[in-house]
Amino acid sequence: MNGENAVPLYKYLTANTTFDGFSGPMGLILKPIVKKMDRDYKNNGNIKWNFTKFLIDRNGEIVARFEPTESLEKVKEKIEEVL
Repeated sequence: MNGENAVPLYKYLTANTTFDGFSGPMGLILKPIVKKMDRDYKNNGNIKWNFTKFLIDRNGEIVARFEPTESLEKVKEKIEEVL
């Protein structure tokens, strides 16, 4: 949940990552929906849609943020890179 009542971990993750947009055909569908919900959607790290994923390394550092439209192949590649 976005806003002042958000869980501290969520606040940390969204404050320390950026929203780089949605990818692929689904991104074209989601963009106008998200824009209606948050006019300033490009300029804040809030989660825009369910299933945003964060990759955290063994030291607790944020390595990557993946929006739900990101291919699981790219997520897998990044995980393997970190391991």
